[in-house]
Amino acid sequence: MEGTTGTAGTRTAPPAAYDPTSVERWAPEPDKRPGRTAFQRDRARILHSAALRRLAGKTQVVTPGTLPPSQLRSSGGTPVHAWDASPRTRLTHSLECAQVGRELGAALGCDPDLVEAACLSHDLGHPPFGHNGEQALNEFADDCGGFEGNAQSLRLLTRIEPKRFTPEGSVGLNLTRAALDAATKYPWPRGAHPTDPKSPKFGVYEDDRPVFDWVRAHAPGTRTCFEAQVMDWSDDVAYSVHDVEDGLHAGHVDPGSLHAGPERRAVFAVAVGRYVPAGTDPAELAAALDRLLAQEWWPHGYDGTAVAQARLKDATSQLIGRFCLAAEGATRAAYGGGRLTRYGAELVVPRETRMECAVLKAVADLYVMQRAEQERLRADQRVVVAELAEALTARAPEGLDPQFRDLFERAPGDHARKRVIVDQIASLTDASARSLHARLTGHI
Repeated sequence: MEGTTGTAGTRTAPPAAYDPTSVERWAPEPDKRPGRTAFQRDRARILHSAALRRLAGKTQVVTPGTLPPSQLRSSGGTPVHAWDASPRTRLTHSLECAQVGRELGAALGCDPDLVEAACLSHDLGHPPFGHNGEQALNEFADDCGGFEGNAQSLRLLTRIEPKRFTPEGSVGLNLTRAALDAATKYPWPRGAHPTDPKSPKFGVYEDDRPVFDWVRAHAPGTRTCFEAQVMDWSDDVAYSVHDVEDGLHAGHVDPGSLHAGPERRAVFAVAVGRYVPAGTDPAELAAALDRLLAQEWWPHGYDGTAVAQARLKDATSQLIGRFCLAAEGATRAAYGGGRLTRYGAELVVPRETRMECAVLKAVADLYVMQRAEQERLRADQRVVVAELAEALTARAPEGLDPQFRDLFERAPGDHARKRVIVDQIASLTDASARSLHARLTGHI
């Protein structure tokens, strides 16, 4: 494809340290206003997208509006007051990830707008109910290519989100090649993981291969670009730290339990099962947890007072700084100074730092996500998604929203039509999924 052109019809110069191919767009278009870089335009398009706004209605870990046990009366569970800690949604997580990524990327020489655009994009494809909804949609879509939130993000950015059109149809937000590449965590199709063919992670559906292949035209195999690695680590840092913070606010995590043997072993078992390489010695995780517990800023108690809130907020800042500075220092030690971009370097995160991050993920997983009431909620959510898929299939195309009805009517076959139904469900928020489900099934 051609490169981006400016208002005078000339190719827009790429930001420093980026070559002209990085700022090319799938559909060439002129700049509206001189003076902005291509990556500033990318960031602005994502910030103004409906897809980003919808993330405000998608739960991150703790459901907004719930109160910790300490704020409930013992008889009847009536709330004492309506204050809550405003737990994170997918939107606030994405904004926090973007702040972390922007600063870390800039410190390493990346274009900060490019990294921020990737961070803002990374969760756009997540369906209602997060990974639980992802699992239910993957089962429904198994015969048409499955479902994966990261592949859905690429599809949304390049096709679904209405911004730019060509005679052939929508090209989504029409971001630059570098922005789409930076937003791609898993640059391979379903079943083509470079080391684990059984991995459920992939970054593109088969019918989106043309634009994916264009994005990856200059990439070395399945290697992710440097900006995508910064985005991925920023995502890990943000959600590992903030999920624990939200768990403390909600009363689900007791910091004192992390000193007790049985609780520690349970945390390490979760980490070994989900967050660290196979064969990791739990003693390595114990050392990581002990390093964190030994910090003077670590929140050894939390009672919800203003002082406790301030101390907890300081702890989150200390943890984010600790994890980012470790990656920055190790990467600079490996590659020296100068600007590190695209395929000129690999982000280096010390193993000890990854172990500390994994322990935090395991704490939130064990004490927040594995609560009994959460499993009951997840079972109900899977039913909602499955029944919604069945109801929309039975009513298509009339039962679909206008945007998806048009796509359904123009789809070339059964699998493509099924993919459109998946697209509509994936676009819903938690509340709109439940509302549509109730309206279509009569289940209130």
